[in-house]
Amino acid sequence: MIRLTRRTTTVLAAAALVAAGSVLVAGCSSGAELTGRTGGTEQATGLQTGSATGAVPTDAPTPVRGEGALGSGFVDPDSPPAPEATVTPAPHSWDHVAPPSGYRVVVLSPGKPNAQTETLVDAVDAWARAEDVTVVPIVADSADDRLPSVAAAIGERADLVISVGDELVDPIAAISPSALHQQFLVLGAEIAEPTANVTAADWTGAGFRGEGLGTSSHHDPSTFTDERAGRALRAGVAALLNGYNGIVVWVA
Repeated sequence: MIRLTRRTTTVLAAAALVAAGSVLVAGCSSGAELTGRTGGTEQATGLQTGSATGAVPTDAPTPVRGEGALGSGFVDPDSPPAPEATVTPAPHSWDHVAPPSGYRVVVLSPGKPNAQTETLVDAVDAWARAEDVTVVPIVADSADDRLPSVAAAIGERADLVISVGDELVDPIAAISPSALHQQFLVLGAEIAEPTANVTAADWTGAGFRGEGLGTSSHHDPSTFTDERAGRALRAGVAALLNGYNGIVVWVA
């Protein structure tokens, strides 16, 4: 189910104050609680089955266990990726991983998206429909809205915040270290020095890392196809749902 909610500048500014407070007090309730869900049992890995519930610490991200398992070649389970590492999973090794029932995401996007960003938004919408994921869109209508929009996304207490559009890379880099309980997925771009709660999914031709830093690969708008964006999204979400966060998931 997709819930279309466009935030205006006034609402974003107000939400920023609320979200900033929620970051400081550690977000006493999760997205699961807001939708009336209950979480599953705690696993030895520190992951949960179902959506996260209960008090949320500020010093660690809160992964949620997905349904299904990663296939061979996604990562080496005996040598898991280090923080900020780049992994290149084998094609289709994420195909059998799906979000748990009741999964809820925020999609954060700029107000005037270019063709590449629109492709990323379409990929999220298609994935959400296929997986019955609830999507809360938050749009940063102007440059002044970008920081408040990230704060508003955190205030939603969703299972995941998905960022699309190069314009939002720097705002996420600025705010995410103060909201370590919130998982972020940056789609089609990445953060140069991410904290453990920021995972990226991109490919050769994408990889913008922030103003002044350029891209980690040659930028090629023609690589932003529906198929590639969809693969990157599913691979990135699969990594998060299996506890691999704070890394870059690079798809061929």
